[in-house]
Amino acid sequence: MPEETARPSEPEAPARRPRTALLLGLAGGILALDLVTKLVVVATLSDREPLRLLGGVLYLTEARNTGAAFSFAEGATVVFTLIALVVVVVIVRVARRLFSTGWAVALGLVLGGAVGNLVDRVFRDPGFLRGGVVDFLSLFDPYGRVWPIFNVADSAIVCGGVLGAVLAVRGIEFDGSRGRSEDGTDGTVDEEAPAAPTERD
Repeated sequence: MPEETARPSEPEAPARRPRTALLLGLAGGILALDLVTKLVVVATLSDREPLRLLGGVLYLTEARNTGAAFSFAEGATVVFTLIALVVVVVIVRVARRLFSTGWAVALGLVLGGAVGNLVDRVFRDPGFLRGGVVDFLSLFDPYGRVWPIFNVADSAIVCGGVLGAVLAVRGIEFDGSRGRSEDGTDGTVDEEAPAAPTERD
């Protein structure tokens, strides 16, 4: 009997890697930038008049915030500290099964911002879990009367939240797949469905 010829094996698709490194790298960059800018602000702007930049579009002024991002709900420091801790834990747990670049960027921004403000709440006065977050960016007014004074961490949290909302509306999952295709189906392939007939020669 003629020997059977071995059929060439199909090349294996490269294994996808989680976007954990991107998420953590971006979060680390945001955290470093946030901490450095706050240290510079405390060292140079304390007890000084606001610094006017860009013709009055932007002011640099030191302020302490005991609420959420953009001075929302001041006085609830402990509550927002605990919320930030929960957010950090959830994002770190999700990171291992994250294959979407978009979600890695969104969650990296939120994680870096959350940790940046969390450091202030833990280590700054008036005490543990109640520390005032250092804010220093004010738009169109030196004292936050047009827009609440904010910092790098606040900006990262908001940008990450907006990007996450866009991804969710588009139906993009953490694994990079789409939850719904354009025709309204769930985007998955039914392996049991019969194949479409093909024309015979």
